[in-house]
Amino acid sequence: MKVLKFGGTSVGSAQRMKDVVKLISDGAPKIVVLSAMSGTTNSLAEIADYLYKKNPDGANEVINRLLIKYLHLADELFAEEPYRTEAKKYVRSVFDYVRSMVKDMFTVYEERNILAQGELLSTNLVHLYLLASGVQSVLIPALDFMKTDKNGEPDTVFIKEKLNALLDELPEAELYITQGYICRNAYNEIDNLQRGGSDYTASLVGAAVQADEIQIWTDIDGMHNNDPRVVEHTEPVRRLNFDEAAELAYFGAKILHPTCILPAKLNNIPVRLLNTMQPEAPGTTISNETEKGKIKAVAAKDNITSIKIKSGRMLLATGFMRKVFETFEKFRTPIDVVTTSEVGVSVTIDNCRHLDDIIDDLKKYGTVTVDKDLTIICVVGDLEWDNVGFESRIIAALKDIPLRMISYGGSNYNVSLLIKASDKKKALQALSNHLFNNK
Repeated sequence: MKVLKFGGTSVGSAQRMKDVVKLISDGAPKIVVLSAMSGTTNSLAEIADYLYKKNPDGANEVINRLLIKYLHLADELFAEEPYRTEAKKYVRSVFDYVRSMVKDMFTVYEERNILAQGELLSTNLVHLYLLASGVQSVLIPALDFMKTDKNGEPDTVFIKEKLNALLDELPEAELYITQGYICRNAYNEIDNLQRGGSDYTASLVGAAVQADEIQIWTDIDGMHNNDPRVVEHTEPVRRLNFDEAAELAYFGAKILHPTCILPAKLNNIPVRLLNTMQPEAPGTTISNETEKGKIKAVAAKDNITSIKIKSGRMLLATGFMRKVFETFEKFRTPIDVVTTSEVGVSVTIDNCRHLDDIIDDLKKYGTVTVDKDLTIICVVGDLEWDNVGFESRIIAALKDIPLRMISYGGSNYNVSLLIKASDKKKALQALSNHLFNNK
């Protein structure tokens, strides 16, 4: 069995929903994970924001606007009157429920319930359209099997047991439709997976049923070898190792969240990134296999701040590094890149929420220097240390760009370089020209 996930743009209109139904209705059994229609979650979050601010009129205005959008969608999606009536009845019931929140005390519990409605809307409408098209479709609510533990991590044992029990009850179905992103937490409250959202759901579902393949359908034909929004002449990468894909995702490749493919990696299930608008394109296949001796792609992560701690007392001293890292742990601020010397350490962060407190704490151990408006460039591929010349090719491409930090050796798949944000476009294009385009 395969697991197919379709993102918000893939179900972003009545026509795109119809296109998705054509893609999935080939008679082969599969589980289909759907995101909310593009723009819906943002509108639901806006409703919640108005309710937090005790502005019911603002919330009702957004509710009415979203209701009209979905009623028009039902008109476009359903040609037959019984199904159109049923769709509109369901849509109105959802927004009646959201509107009921306007009268109650508003907390994070109500917010999570509101945010869950986007996925419930898209899955119910697509499921109903499948039935109208004569396809044996079954809706399996994610809230019946997708659960997190007290640490907010997926309860994989529970997910596997409950999901397979649901599938065993419905063996005759061609398609099983479920929601991405939403789940229940350890207290049985409606919650969400946050990191990776629907991609994470697809990976967890794939692992639970030991799928043959997980397909992530978006609006781009796979993961590109550079950022197509910034660089000319980028191309899709046809094959990636899971670790390569995770590095690219973490350092800026927006098509995939870095943590969401971990269940697939651990269960050795290949993941394919495909384009709903170009279903014939081969996309990108991610697996545990590595193509030896190749640099695959480049990504960039913006809004980076570097912090350098310099201390003469570090020389031959023990405990310095521990104290530095404990500071970041205390303020729950992850570190991206680290470089060290005899008398100092430089780190980068992408969350400056506690920057002032971090700097104040680090001044106990040495002189602190902070640089802002930086970008991390990440070059990914088979970068084993004995692959002679790879690092020199990367540095040669950036010979005209000042480098604040270089990090290599922590991974066999990544070289990270820190540059000024203003040099980002020039750096990415230079790397493409030097590494991929042979210009």
